[in-house]
Amino acid sequence: MGSYEQIKCFASLPRTTRGKALVLNGDPKGKNMLYTNGNSVIIREVENPSVSDIYTEHAVHTTCAAYSPSGFYIASGDMSGKVRVWDTVNKEHILKNEYQPFAGEVKDIAWSGDSQRIAAGGQGNQKFSHVFTADSGNSLGDLIGHSSAVNNISFRPERPFRLVSASEDNSLCFYEGPPFKFKISLKDHTNFVNAVRYSPKGEYFVSGGADKKAYVYDGKTAEKVGELGSPSAHNGGIYAICFNSDGSQILTVSGDKTAKIFKVPSGELVQTFEMGKTVDDMQVGCLWQGDNILTVSLSGFINYLDINNPSTPKKVLKGHNKPITAMVLSEGTIYSAGGALDSHINYWDAGTGENDRFTGTGHKNQIQDMVIANGELITVSMDDTLKFSNAGTKQFGDSHSLESMPKAVAAGSNAAVVACINHVVVFQNKKKAFSQAVPYEPASVAVHPSSPVVAVCGSKDKKIHLYTISESSGALQETKTIDNVAEASDMMFSPDGQYLATAGADRYVRCFKLPDYELVFNDPTHSARATCVDWSPDSSLFATGSLDQNIVVWKPTAPHSQRSLVIKAAHKLSHPTRVRWLNNDTVVSAGHDSNIKQWKIQF
Repeated sequence: MGSYEQIKCFASLPRTTRGKALVLNGDPKGKNMLYTNGNSVIIREVENPSVSDIYTEHAVHTTCAAYSPSGFYIASGDMSGKVRVWDTVNKEHILKNEYQPFAGEVKDIAWSGDSQRIAAGGQGNQKFSHVFTADSGNSLGDLIGHSSAVNNISFRPERPFRLVSASEDNSLCFYEGPPFKFKISLKDHTNFVNAVRYSPKGEYFVSGGADKKAYVYDGKTAEKVGELGSPSAHNGGIYAICFNSDGSQILTVSGDKTAKIFKVPSGELVQTFEMGKTVDDMQVGCLWQGDNILTVSLSGFINYLDINNPSTPKKVLKGHNKPITAMVLSEGTIYSAGGALDSHINYWDAGTGENDRFTGTGHKNQIQDMVIANGELITVSMDDTLKFSNAGTKQFGDSHSLESMPKAVAAGSNAAVVACINHVVVFQNKKKAFSQAVPYEPASVAVHPSSPVVAVCGSKDKKIHLYTISESSGALQETKTIDNVAEASDMMFSPDGQYLATAGADRYVRCFKLPDYELVFNDPTHSARATCVDWSPDSSLFATGSLDQNIVVWKPTAPHSQRSLVIKAAHKLSHPTRVRWLNNDTVVSAGHDSNIKQWKIQF
């Protein structure tokens, strides 16, 4: 029947929200970073971030995750208030326990130094934090004292244990235990307290707030020792803080678009990193792992800072943190578009995962589809425009207006054809050559690789309309219709021109054999709407993706029982939005979860 193996995963960036801190944690060995996006917890190597592991078992959006000091477990929290404790050693990430400390968003999680206790803080219903045993969930005290959401919580790593929490009620609460009891409320801040962290040896803890201030406290007694910077640490709210490995310095990040390093406890400024001038350059998360100093921008970019060259990061991890809506491959390069109002295009090295973004003025709304022809990346967007962008220079080209909103684009050597809601539009030589109003609401389009044939599927009439295209004028002449095929979300001719495959909105995958468009098969293997289709370069296989989370690889010439290979939960709790073939045995899939995966196929 065949087999498959996931060989690469280019993980999504962290999902960020303006005005809200992002929890970026690391493992105790200093090898990995840990963050969340959607329903997933993402583990990435710091030195080689193309190596990643994704845990997708939360039923709702995840919010934070933290390694145990032993490194054997991760505790992750979500919007519903659940905390899942799971194994890091096995690839399956076996669940150890699941707890519900309170009903509401979990904003931060902390472990005790012996990996036996967990504290969680967040937005509960009259309860904003809880501390419990990791193995049984037994309560270890009543964490009272706050009147609003807890943004951050931190354990003193050494005995005697202490807990400190930072809240939107402008205060810190300090607890002694176990069992943990309220000791004192610290009210030095005059606005939300966004961050609090203990030093690695527990000598101090430092808090950072929306009042631009950061205070240093004694780790055992909670007595205020000093303040970072003068007259304040930053010119904007402080979102996150992180100590270096020996606790002598601390990294702070702020909405003023800077990251800073201070000495502890003196508060002396060591270095300032100017991260940019735009709103997307606000800094919302940070991590200090060994020699690697990481910050997260509001854009989701992960910046590797250079303390000796503060004006230029060593490296910036780019990618997607919103659903990927379009993808195409050409000569070992992956081009992908993220679904957002300021829709951008990333180009990736398919082997290494190194990527960057196109420059220039992009589309003003979500990119619906893209295709490459004659060295040009052709994109269509919900802003009712088409762009021809040079794939070599990686720069956006000029916009061409369309009469109605485009749904899909396909191209051959001589023309690009756009399926719009009310029109079919033909471009030749990068200029609009022909436009025809149609009543059937086009949903998808395909261009034959070697003859002047165009196929357009209507979402209203559920028919495939076949046209011939004039090579001189671009005019379309309808020659045939294929009836009763349901709406095709996507369709494509095989590279050898022998087949047409469609991904049906009715979950059926159909394959037609040319020249008579004889139906080869009509298969309901998918259990939900099929969303995308692509052929292998040698035309022997094609792949489809679906809202059922699966990818199916099809072999049209095989008998029915051996026709399909199902990649189950290819994008778990999400779905593949695009599938493309890198070569004859490797499928690349892009997902609504913002991840790009590669699958080795043996069929």
